[in-house]
Amino acid sequence: MKSCLIVDDSSVVRKVARRILEEMDFVIDEAEDGQEAMDKCRREMPDCILLDFNMPIMSGLEFLKLLRAYEGGTKPRVVYCTIEHDIGQIALALKAGANDYMMKPFDRAILESKFEVGA
Repeated sequence: MKSCLIVDDSSVVRKVARRILEEMDFVIDEAEDGQEAMDKCRREMPDCILLDFNMPIMSGLEFLKLLRAYEGGTKPRVVYCTIEHDIGQIALALKAGANDYMMKPFDRAILESKFEVGA
């Protein structure tokens, strides 16, 4: 089974994403901010990460830069998730190492398409 770390300060977003991804046979872990996510990645690197842009303590972009510089941090597939419709923010995330992005609010079809096996 593949593992996915859902990183979002919204418990509702984490719950919705968890339900969908568990139905896709992912083993799920959650983090409320980038610092907690980095701590979890240092203990065990997930296969995939659903990463929110705007979070307290450490933003998604800060986390992504730290992750990609960390040993083994190039391995996870990272899908950057944002409510921002600013193409500049998306470009920064992709430049920092995000594999893909999606906008909030998302639905089941969008989330499934971003995390399909082989995606």
